[in-house]
Amino acid sequence: MISREPRQLRQPTSEKLLKAAAKEFNERGFGGTDTNRIARRAGYAPQTFYRWFQDKVDIFIKTYERWTRNEFAALSKLLAQNASDLRLTQAIVAHHEAYLVFRRSLRLLSVENDAVRAARAASRLKQIAYLNNMFPDSGRDDASLAAILLQTERLADALAEREFRDMGLNKKAGEEALARLIHCLRIPE
Repeated sequence: MISREPRQLRQPTSEKLLKAAAKEFNERGFGGTDTNRIARRAGYAPQTFYRWFQDKVDIFIKTYERWTRNEFAALSKLLAQNASDLRLTQAIVAHHEAYLVFRRSLRLLSVENDAVRAARAASRLKQIAYLNNMFPDSGRDDASLAAILLQTERLADALAEREFRDMGLNKKAGEEALARLIHCLRIPE
């Protein structure tokens, strides 16, 4: 098949596979897809997948790393604009909402799969380093930052999953609590 796109505009195969994997994981979850579906969705024969990725876990981890980079980029842009804690809250929840099924798979695989668990721990350590760099005078040690990050992540997932609605509660209280956690990350102790 001959591509009519100029060479510099063509996406590399690995990029197309990653984009296809992100869509598959977010539509079907980790357990609902396979490497053949990912390859076909990207427009390739199934065997092409293994030229670029070891297995489904490998591409899932790469998809998670990309998801994290995208979240960092969005939040960094808002922080550079001195966005309010509520605006940061809304951005985090929106990012989690856009990847509901993927996030569910991530939570499950973090318990069941050592490689995903290690990738998630590495990502969280990068978040801590990022926060230490952004707010060097926060007065918080890494364990304290991790505690706030874990609360932030869980509450963002709960808001994205509409758990407050399921309990008959107003999500505004959850958003305000998340904004307070974000505020804790931004100001010195």
